[in-house]
Amino acid sequence: MQTDQEGMNTGEFLTKLTIWVSILAYVTGAFIFAFSHRRQTWLRVARLAWTIACAALLAHVVCTFQVYHGWSHSAAFRDTARQTNEVVGLNWGGGIYFNYVVVVVWIIDVLWWWWSGPGSYRQRPRVLIAAWHAFLIFMIFNATVVFKTGITRWAGLVACICLVVAWAMYCRLPACSDVRETS
Repeated sequence: MQTDQEGMNTGEFLTKLTIWVSILAYVTGAFIFAFSHRRQTWLRVARLAWTIACAALLAHVVCTFQVYHGWSHSAAFRDTARQTNEVVGLNWGGGIYFNYVVVVVWIIDVLWWWWSGPGSYRQRPRVLIAAWHAFLIFMIFNATVVFKTGITRWAGLVACICLVVAWAMYCRLPACSDVRETS
């Protein structure tokens, strides 16, 4: 791997870049979704942001397994256990399975939205939307605030606060039974 002047190799850079693209696209999509007021055009933009976020997450997983774990689930499990032990004093690698759940469910979530159309996402039960996005925020909070330090922790905290605000705004809206075509 090539190394830049600060010592970060290309693989490390791409691993970090892809997760931040994912988080920023997700935050952007959440705000657009929350303030779309059932407009199809804005819902399409939110869906595109969600799709970019999901694709960037997939790229992040590929980079992580390539750069840090040599395509070994066992290595990823051990590294997760090591990190969990360092942060919370529990030598447990099971957190890796939560990451797998995020990837699988996010893919299903995006495919649902593309297959069912932009307005269909708003018509799902709010409890389903709230549970899914609360889980995503929980995962982002843990990955950036609990398990990181410095600027990453602060950026993660800002991202999580933005997400909570966006979803709180959405939850305050009346239930969406119709979707308007106006932009």
